[in-house]
Amino acid sequence: MTILNRLKMELSNQQYFTDEQYTQFLTENNLTPTEEYIKSTMQKNLLFTVLDVLEAVANDIDTMSSISTEFSNIGQAYQFIETRIGQVKDKIAAIPDEGDDYNCFSLMYTRNEPRNYSPAQYGSRVITNSEIDSYLNRR
Repeated sequence: MTILNRLKMELSNQQYFTDEQYTQFLTENNLTPTEEYIKSTMQKNLLFTVLDVLEAVANDIDTMSSISTEFSNIGQAYQFIETRIGQVKDKIAAIPDEGDDYNCFSLMYTRNEPRNYSPAQYGSRVITNSEIDSYLNRR
């Protein structure tokens, strides 16, 4: 399947723009419309293209009025487009960047050497075990 066909499929085969305009959107996101679509390397750029198309539709009153025939009014069509934009943004955020070798727990740990924290660093004195024993025996 070509990238252009995959873009149309992602847009539910709605012909918001001409193929030349879709080609421009794809080119702006570093995709060649006639190449075969490879999900593992092209999905994020394709979704950026979908996002660009949907934002262009949302900003074009003439296009919005043409798709409002599927909805009762332009307001409902606009809300649908905005919801779809949010879904696409969430989908983009869920795709890990290439070369990033972290998972959802990576931010909990650092790769730096662990630091030794001491109360003395903050102006406290260190209490020995014998001092602790003497405090406990007084009670």
